[in-house]
Amino acid sequence: MELGTLTAVDPRTVWQHEAYDFTPWLLAHADALADTLGIDLELTANEHPVGGFALDLIGKDLTNDCVLIVENQLTVTDHLHLGQVLTYAAGTDAATIVWIAVSFREEHRQAMDWLNALAGEDARFFGIEIGAVRIGDSPVAPTFTLRAQPNDWHAQLSRAAKSGAQVSAKGQLYREFWGKFLERVHAERPSWTRAKVPTSENWMTMPSPIKGTVNGFNFPPGQLRAELYIDTGDSEANTRIFDALHAHKAAIEERFGGSLQWEPLQTRKASRIAIYSVGDVIQSDAYDDYIEWFIRGSARLREALAPCASTAMAAFNLDPAT
Repeated sequence: MELGTLTAVDPRTVWQHEAYDFTPWLLAHADALADTLGIDLELTANEHPVGGFALDLIGKDLTNDCVLIVENQLTVTDHLHLGQVLTYAAGTDAATIVWIAVSFREEHRQAMDWLNALAGEDARFFGIEIGAVRIGDSPVAPTFTLRAQPNDWHAQLSRAAKSGAQVSAKGQLYREFWGKFLERVHAERPSWTRAKVPTSENWMTMPSPIKGTVNGFNFPPGQLRAELYIDTGDSEANTRIFDALHAHKAAIEERFGGSLQWEPLQTRKASRIAIYSVGDVIQSDAYDDYIEWFIRGSARLREALAPCASTAMAAFNLDPAT
């Protein structure tokens, strides 16, 4: 077998201009960034205004349910862009912050590590080096190399210090459960999520085929809940999506094979369509049964709602997520 040689390509020959070439490319290829970070994310806009400046990319970290921002730099990192990263993070209240550059100076990598240590679990700072490679005359392939990332162990310690031993112990049970849950999902439904790190919260979300919504998995007190959670950030849009789906309630429930709970959640300015069962994370011997219920229930819910995705998005002129 003849093997080729992997050759590095200067990324500045692939994307000649950061704002006109690389940023729009990344906006259209958010899955490459999601794979690198190990989270589910959605990039929604480029050149987002922050005061008198323009942030390269803004979106949502679906795994941690927070604002995500990206600052790009097709050069070696510098102090100017470090300042921009912090300014944009403060101006957007972002909790997941990504700085992409061709190369990271050691002092800037250390600065990102320091920010992660300082922020604890309140914010996550990622430093990524963008590159490009090819084999022979093959098309160029992008590469993303993590140079700085949050310290999960520090986050656990921070949570324990803030919440106390009892809550921390419950959080550890959630982390154990979601770890097992993610293993099953990656094995059986790999298209559902890119998340790699289990949370210690009582909920987890994954991308939904309907833009502006997520598929949620939750432990309400004494219960399990699988849901489509509608929260676009615009309460009126949320209502329109919910109403558009509710108009097809009979057909959706027929495809699902049973009744669903339709919850407008007006006090939260969001909505959900859900199913419930009985359960508690302290029942570790029932974890396999809980995971089976979550996966089967969410799969049925996704299939029941899928034919209505276009209708829901048309309610406020958005295209269905692909």
